[in-house]
Amino acid sequence: MNGRPVEKPRQTWRGLWNISFGFFGIQIAFGLQNANVSRIFQSLGSDVGSLALLWIAGPVTGLLVQPIIGHFSDRTWGRFGRRRPYFLAGATLAALALIGMPNSSALLAAALLLWMLDASINVSMEPFRAFVGDMVAPSQRTTGYAFQTAFIGAGAVLGSLAPFAMAKLGVSNVAPSGGIPDSVRYAFYLGAIAIFAAVLWTVLTVREYSPDQMRGFGDTDAFGHDDHPAALHGGLWWLLGGLVVIGIVRWFALERDLYVLGGALAAFGVLALVAAAMARNGGRNALVQIMSDMASMPDQMKRLALVQFFSWVALFIMWIYTTPVVAQYVFRSTDTTAKAYNDGADWVGVLFSVYNGVAALAAFALPVMAKRIGAQKTHMLCLLIGAVSFASLLVIRNQWMLLLPMIGIGFTWASILTMPYVILAGVLPQHKLGIYMGIFNFFIVVPQLLVATVMGAIIRTFFPAEPVWTMACGAVVLVLAALAMLRVKDPKAEPIAAA
Repeated sequence: MNGRPVEKPRQTWRGLWNISFGFFGIQIAFGLQNANVSRIFQSLGSDVGSLALLWIAGPVTGLLVQPIIGHFSDRTWGRFGRRRPYFLAGATLAALALIGMPNSSALLAAALLLWMLDASINVSMEPFRAFVGDMVAPSQRTTGYAFQTAFIGAGAVLGSLAPFAMAKLGVSNVAPSGGIPDSVRYAFYLGAIAIFAAVLWTVLTVREYSPDQMRGFGDTDAFGHDDHPAALHGGLWWLLGGLVVIGIVRWFALERDLYVLGGALAAFGVLALVAAAMARNGGRNALVQIMSDMASMPDQMKRLALVQFFSWVALFIMWIYTTPVVAQYVFRSTDTTAKAYNDGADWVGVLFSVYNGVAALAAFALPVMAKRIGAQKTHMLCLLIGAVSFASLLVIRNQWMLLLPMIGIGFTWASILTMPYVILAGVLPQHKLGIYMGIFNFFIVVPQLLVATVMGAIIRTFFPAEPVWTMACGAVVLVLAALAMLRVKDPKAEPIAAA
């Protein structure tokens, strides 16, 4: 042996399927959450202006869970492997939350169960991004992420359609005031079974590479290595910024939702200051390493982070506000106990299934487009298609015509799930895939935190009875995301390999 690294064995199509199949169940649960949580909250008495604040469980949970899970999954190796224990633990807890949420009798209980569901999905989902990098050779990386995106789309289709399908099978889609329709309840039960079974499939059919094997592939720092911490600065500015936001909210009697944003900024500042103090005293714990890794992100990752930020602002606007928009403007109802409102909410499930179905198919077209025009231009084009699709929701008033913008959003969704990770593949160190994927997801959850705190205040202040204008906001931020892609360098061409 000459001691030089060898490339990982090429995966068969069956191997690629098994590696990503768990994401199918995760996205069934995620699709159910996205299409139905606003409906559950409204059924339990929430007004439209409060929906975003109730959704705040997601971003707060993500900010806490994702980097921690990423950090420890990079360093875990035991009897059951490196990433798989996190998959299975998250899936089990998510299944329990899915069973409990549609049986909630109070708004607070539903909000707490959303917190549990989102945290559990994050525990399962976060290591899956790094799992592809662990198991797939560089020449198959694009194909590996395309498989993952396809399962994301397919799972979300089933999750989004489930309540609508239940209603078509004769299950009631209406409930008395303060109750959840049976069609939603039974769909969530099926989602609980799906996420547990699909993740268990991946856990049982994929054997992870051992530390020695990973070192043989060139990952000399695999498992348990901590870099010397980077210089940590800026904590004081984050703390002061948060306190200023809190002071402005209090002084001008602004919406209380904004206290959460100020508190989050201040809390991040405190953590940064604590980490810096620990680092100066020789500390090498998880907090120091996470904050250090965040400070030393590759430049390409920083540029993509801005694109992700704007992209996910638009997505969270869509997930939170599509149900009240469609019910009010297309089905002409804001009464959550009325059949028209619930028919509209069911139709949102159909619409979400369409864009997810398109994404599942587009996932395999995007790498081919990227090979022809480059990953950067491919992503820019898809973001602009999404902007036009969002803008069209301002004027469409026919339920069938709503399918057209969903097709465009499907291409945007597929690109958001695929192209940034393809671009990042060549710049992230192998032994830090988990933590950097967790940090990258900050720029997914921070937008949700912003939407959850700011968008509700905007609605109540400027258009309390006209939620359709949230879609205009979504169009604008997608244009900003496309413009931010101009700063992202196109990666070196990577072969689009067959399995």
